[in-house]
Amino acid sequence: MLADTKRSAYKAGIMSVSNLPILYSFRRCPYAMRARLAVASSRQECQLREVVLRDKVEEFIQTSPSATVPTLQTIEGEVIDESLDIMIWALSRHDPEGWLEPETGAFEDMVALIENADGDFKTALDRYKYATRYEGADSMVERAKAAVFLHGLDSRLENSSYLFGNKISLADMAIAPFVRQFANVDRDWFDGRSWPHLLRWLESFLRSDRFNSIMDKYPKWQPGDPPTRFPAS
Repeated sequence: MLADTKRSAYKAGIMSVSNLPILYSFRRCPYAMRARLAVASSRQECQLREVVLRDKVEEFIQTSPSATVPTLQTIEGEVIDESLDIMIWALSRHDPEGWLEPETGAFEDMVALIENADGDFKTALDRYKYATRYEGADSMVERAKAAVFLHGLDSRLENSSYLFGNKISLADMAIAPFVRQFANVDRDWFDGRSWPHLLRWLESFLRSDRFNSIMDKYPKWQPGDPPTRFPAS
C-alpha cells in the first residue's frame, strides 16, 4: 500500500510539472542566466530543459524561431525567445521583490540602460572575448570600448547599492551576468581597474544565494526525459 501511494505521488508530481511552461536554457549563457533569475524571483515554476548549443535537439529547433536560448513556451503555446521579454513575462505575472518598480527612475529608464548594455557594450564584449571570430577585431580596443560603459555603471553605483536605488531591480539582474562574463575574460585586469563601486556590486551578485541558486548543473535534455522543475522546490 505504501509503495502504491509513493508511486501515485511520483506520477502526480510528474504530471503537474508536465503542465508547466517550458524554459529552454543553457547554464553558462548570460542571456539564459538573466531569464532564470527573473523566473526564480517571480516563483513562476517551469520545466527546465538544458540545451547543448553545439548539439541542439530537433524539438528545441522547432520551438525556437531563432534556435537560441533562452526560449520560453507558455502553457498556451506562445513562444518567447528574447531574454528580456522572458524576464518581463515572468515578473508581470508575479513580482514579489518589485524588480519592475525601481526605487529611483522609471521602468523605461531601466529598459534604456539594459538596451545600452545589450547593444554597444555586448558588441564590444564579444569582440574582446572572441576577437579571433571577428575579422579585424582588436581585443584591446574592444575592451576599452566596453570599459566606457562599465565606468558609467560605476558612477551610477557611487551613491546607491544598486543601479536604480538601494534595492535590486530588473536592470541589475539583466546586466550583471554580462559584467560577470566581461570580468572573467581577464579577472586580474578587471579587478585592478578604478571602478570600486562596480566591483562591490558584482561581488555582491556573485556571492548571492539568488545567483548561485540558478547555476545548478543539469544534463542535456532529451525527448522522453522526466521533466525538471525550475526553480527547484
